[in-house]
Amino acid sequence: MRSFLTLVLHDLRQHVTDKAVLLFALVIPAVLSAVFNFAFSGLTDVELDPTTVAISVPEGDGAGQALRGALNGMADGGEVPVTVREVGPDEVAGLVDSGEAGVGVVVPEGFTEALRAGEGAVVDVSQGEDVGLTGDIVAGVVSSVLTRLDTDAATVAGAAGAGLDQAVIGALAQQVQQAQPQVATTVSEVTGEQLSLAAGIVAGQAGMFLFFTVGFALLNLLTEREWGTLPRLRTMPLPGWMVPAAKGVVGIVLGVVSTTVLLASGQLLFDGVDFGNWGVVMLLILATVTAATSVMAIILRVARTSEQASLAMSVIAISLGVAGGTFFRVPTEGWVGAVLQLNPIAALGRGLGITSGGGGLVEIAPVLGVLVGFTVVTLVLARVMPGRKDAL
Repeated sequence: MRSFLTLVLHDLRQHVTDKAVLLFALVIPAVLSAVFNFAFSGLTDVELDPTTVAISVPEGDGAGQALRGALNGMADGGEVPVTVREVGPDEVAGLVDSGEAGVGVVVPEGFTEALRAGEGAVVDVSQGEDVGLTGDIVAGVVSSVLTRLDTDAATVAGAAGAGLDQAVIGALAQQVQQAQPQVATTVSEVTGEQLSLAAGIVAGQAGMFLFFTVGFALLNLLTEREWGTLPRLRTMPLPGWMVPAAKGVVGIVLGVVSTTVLLASGQLLFDGVDFGNWGVVMLLILATVTAATSVMAIILRVARTSEQASLAMSVIAISLGVAGGTFFRVPTEGWVGAVLQLNPIAALGRGLGITSGGGGLVEIAPVLGVLVGFTVVTLVLARVMPGRKDAL
């Protein structure tokens, strides 16, 4: 064990003083995370421009008043900067054309009676130029309210078709008009498996450059063989597994440290980034780093030179990074999404999405299972697949 620790400490000292390792493990991913967050920060900071809704509702029209009440409720809520202005039907078009109102709504005379009779009733909704997202939201709310009113009218019409007494139908129409939603929605603690844009960038960069960090430690075996260091180590009274095992431990240590530092710094420096319980996050990081280390075992199996190994490492890291959502969202449903979720980088992002939503060890267990399975399968492939004739 003393010889094993000596090998591990020697390699750690060597890699910590290597500027290339520091660049790929910490500096480059941190800089890219900052650049991408700065470039895409505007996508998450959506500001709604204030707009005025000019609405005309006939006096005493119940359905029209319900529509006006929905718009007033949206304005009173404060989340959408809307001002509702009640005007006459002849004034709406002029206000929209002049830009004084962004959206115009004209409820026709006899709107409620037309709905009850099952006749066609057209509500005129107009939008001004460059009204923006706020106008689209208002138009969507109007459309939703009208759809509900139409459904309620169909309910009353169905009752009339069933031959019910007019007094009963009138009472039913009154109840439908005054009915409040009976279904409430709540948001669970674990909100999903998708990270925010900023958190996804940080996790993606940390996951992709993790392969480079681990690769520096393991692929050093090929460099030592080319320089003649490895054959000299083989002459020492050490078990054959000890040297590659020491490289693997060094790779895991470097990977865990670099990934932890990148995620922690991203959480501290960027707004809206919180990865949740760090005890669970550390377990996820360890499983991800181990999976990345197993990929290096396949490269060591087939690569003949350090240049070949470095090229293969770069191709694998970038490919898994792209497929894992480092630069853009990837599908998570269907057979394509299921295959992509086997990617260690995608699993890291998925696991961090669970922990950031409040998930613990139980919720993250399937992700850990994927990473452990990936590691086992990859190590078995590295063991049985044909490779170089010369052993490391």
